[in-house]
Amino acid sequence: MKAKTKLWFTEGGKTVMGAGRAELLKTIEEERSLRKACKKLGISYKHAWTMLKKMNEALGEPAVITVRGGKEQGTFLTDLGRKLLAEYEAGKQLINETIEDETAWENISFKLSARNQLSGKVLEVEKDGLVCKITIEVEPSIITSVVTEEAVEKLDINPGDRVYAVIKSTEVMIAKHVSEKRQTEASSKEPDRSD
Repeated sequence: MKAKTKLWFTEGGKTVMGAGRAELLKTIEEERSLRKACKKLGISYKHAWTMLKKMNEALGEPAVITVRGGKEQGTFLTDLGRKLLAEYEAGKQLINETIEDETAWENISFKLSARNQLSGKVLEVEKDGLVCKITIEVEPSIITSVVTEEAVEKLDINPGDRVYAVIKSTEVMIAKHVSEKRQTEASSKEPDRSD
């Protein structure tokens, strides 16, 4: 059995890039032509343009430009498109390395389900472009989670923080511990529903 996972980038709740769009950008870069890229990937030109349009809308600027006429005509990645593709490839490599890291799975001798929540302490937060690798000590083991930089910032995850590693079949999600004091404060703010 082999572990697999997916990587995608989002911006403001919209998907910017997943495996399909990354493959399209990579092939456009190689072929310097959208038509040739579509033929190589076995997808329709209309479908490719729809993917690119959605990506550009999510980004707010183009990842690909088309030059018409002359010797230099074709479809090319913009600087943003090249940067996005490089960050996607780096994130994918980081995830693959993490999944293949035997030490990440050592000493975990219980069955896992979508409801598993492992309490642990953050040892390290390693930022790499749009993704972060979080190393968590879950006694007696150390596990690793790869999440978006946006998630790390929203949860304000730092070394030393107490977190939950929430195990799903394809990913490890992170939830931050709430101190007992904060839980008490939150529950005291709830409206009285006794009528």
